[in-house]
Amino acid sequence: MSNQIEESGSAPAAVDTVDGRPHRKLRGTLGVWGIVFVVVAAASPLGVMGGPVPLGIANGNGVGFPAIFVVSTLIILLFAVGFTALTPYVPDAGAFYSYIGKGLGRVTGFGFAFVALISYLTLEVAVYGLIGQGAQALFTSYGLPSIHWGIWAFGAFAIVTALGHFNIDLSRNVLGVLLIGEVAIVLALDAAVVFSGGQEGLSTGIVTPSEILSGAPGIALLFAILSFIGFEATAVFRDEARDPLRTIPKATYLAVILIGVFYTVSTWALISAVGDSKAVERAQADPSALLPNATEQYLGTAGLHIVQVLFVTSLFACILSFHNIVARYVFTLSNRKVFPGQFGEAHATHGSPHIASGVDAIVVAVAIGVAILFQLDPVTQFYTWLAGISTVGVTTLLIATTVAVLAFFTRRKRAGQLEVSTWRAFIAPGLGLLGLVISFVLILQNLPGLVGNSTPIAIGVVALLVAFFALGAGIAARRPHVTLE
Repeated sequence: MSNQIEESGSAPAAVDTVDGRPHRKLRGTLGVWGIVFVVVAAASPLGVMGGPVPLGIANGNGVGFPAIFVVSTLIILLFAVGFTALTPYVPDAGAFYSYIGKGLGRVTGFGFAFVALISYLTLEVAVYGLIGQGAQALFTSYGLPSIHWGIWAFGAFAIVTALGHFNIDLSRNVLGVLLIGEVAIVLALDAAVVFSGGQEGLSTGIVTPSEILSGAPGIALLFAILSFIGFEATAVFRDEARDPLRTIPKATYLAVILIGVFYTVSTWALISAVGDSKAVERAQADPSALLPNATEQYLGTAGLHIVQVLFVTSLFACILSFHNIVARYVFTLSNRKVFPGQFGEAHATHGSPHIASGVDAIVVAVAIGVAILFQLDPVTQFYTWLAGISTVGVTTLLIATTVAVLAFFTRRKRAGQLEVSTWRAFIAPGLGLLGLVISFVLILQNLPGLVGNSTPIAIGVVALLVAFFALGAGIAARRPHVTLE
């Protein structure tokens, strides 16, 4: 007998328990803004402003970097057009691999399911290195004893694991509060800079072709694309969304636009705060100090302290978001009979993937423990190595998803069943694919720099992703009963 739970708000619905089987349907009441909060928090706006943005200025195209955010926003929006056009044909939560499977076949879809899983898992684990060091630096700045970064990482881990056990609505509320705080302080800095006129007047690099094309625009594009990772997770929460056919596309577009506008304006304001003539020099001298120093100059000591605290909470929000994403990947793959069935059980009361969440927590705990055991630097080794895996993996997923969109609608057109416009089915995805392929080539060219200037590690990153793809595809090929739906 059917044991599917009706999606009727967040209250537990009646369940047929005659056969004693566990719940296998997630529940939630996420609306457009709820999903936007979750995925924008995963993008970690304040974390990006304190990390990739200074690096993009220092190593990319300098004061022309804000214009690269405009370009990357357009690329991601073009991708989103095809992504959302295919959404009605993908009935279940599963994000990229379900979309890829629709266009490129079941075996390929499951191969990329494993690529997605390792990409998001490694990014979740990587940020624990940042939050550990960030919390350590925060508390020592107030004169408190220095505590090993691993202790702080495990403290954050405990809170994330607890929140992951409950309904997604609880995580949404926590993420909403943290996100509002980090966005508010950056917008306050933006306003202070604009109203004061900046250090040398407001930056003109964003509209100056010679500045936009100066330095290494390719590296700048790499950091800009990296800053968007997380937006595509809107589809992961399909089963926990109200009216997903309407909610998911709106949340996707809204998240991309908000992230793009926020990064463009705030990066331009940060450069203006320092001055066009000094921005690159200061970013190269100490990238991590660029945002705090500007905040202290324009918002005072109180503003500096707020940024330091919110930087840590921003990283926490990022971890919590990716924990939720990974747990739902494990949950969905378990219900596809790829992983043990127990991992695909939903909590009877909370409607959450509590066992999948626990599996994710175990892997994370082991990874942090290994990093501590081998005395890895939390940022230059632990974070950069794992972030390299995620960057390459997610970009590959974006490309494969776009190819799948084009393949799917090509078949529909040949069969005389094309229900969407040519723009949504072919033109926008095609242009997005061009931008993504260029970005991917640039990422591969600069991958050794992303993973600590180590070519062997860069090769290892690519080999690991290929191995996970082969593992997923191999499982699907050997198990014909394993389906994407």
